[in-house]
Amino acid sequence: MHGSRIVAVGHYQPARTLTNEDLAELVDTSDEWIRSRVGIRTRHVAGPEEPVDELAAHAGGKALAAAGLTADAIDLVLVATSTAIDRSPNMAARVAARLGIPSPCAMDVNVVCAGFTHALATADHTVRAGAATRALVIGADKMSEVTDWTDRTTCVLTGDGAGAAVIEACPPGEEPGIGPVLWGSVPEMGNAVRIEGTPPRFAQEGQSVYRWATTRLPPLAREACARAGLTPADLAGVVLHQANLRIIEPLAERIGATHAVVARDVIESGNTSAASIPMALSKLVERGELRSGDPVLLFGFGGNLSYAGQVVRCP
Repeated sequence: MHGSRIVAVGHYQPARTLTNEDLAELVDTSDEWIRSRVGIRTRHVAGPEEPVDELAAHAGGKALAAAGLTADAIDLVLVATSTAIDRSPNMAARVAARLGIPSPCAMDVNVVCAGFTHALATADHTVRAGAATRALVIGADKMSEVTDWTDRTTCVLTGDGAGAAVIEACPPGEEPGIGPVLWGSVPEMGNAVRIEGTPPRFAQEGQSVYRWATTRLPPLAREACARAGLTPADLAGVVLHQANLRIIEPLAERIGATHAVVARDVIESGNTSAASIPMALSKLVERGELRSGDPVLLFGFGGNLSYAGQVVRCP
């Protein structure tokens, strides 16, 4: 079995932006309050006519174009999302239909904020096993649809968007471009981040998540690097789930990634759940801040409380 690699990435965000000043007209908050606590300045918000599968298809189409592939080259579609309203058809099937992908295996992965890194590992394992040739892996969430816009503790956090990656087998003799995954969960903290109720609403225990992320995640992230045969100092980039700038910056420092570019897309995009990692990675690649072959740590964490991370090589 050969390893797999990412050959292209892409991202998409709705055109409408919501600033901190806009939110101050809805709830008792301010730009200074939001930026000092979570570091967010703006977020993109989809309209009622922009469903999750449309966001995902835009990102997936861009990744396919960047890879120079047509839709019929894909035989596995994985969409990581926790904001699918309908139970069936799933988001992956809808994305496949939008993009014209014929007869793929189409599955959704609901691991909330760690969804993309779980889906990426699943695609890697599937391609390694020979059960798929090329995979389109997408993280997409429309968090605005599950946000309580009267709750100032959560409405300042969320945004909408999608990010995608095309995965294929490495040529014989080439080192794997997707490292071994480190994944797991803390079931007893499962309610710390949740989307529950009718209608479903996002809620979290912010302090509990902050303490867990800043104390428990660094050794897990270092272990993900070790599984790839690297040290944190070898990393060219670190893309953590874009939950809160006050979590991201200390985490990157405690991991020991001293030479790495650290993704801070949360400032412009807010918390986009499963979309946050692939979207931030795509932007770093698009801007030229990461080069082809650079080792990058991806690490998602959040709802369930689940986590998953791996080192990948940039396309």
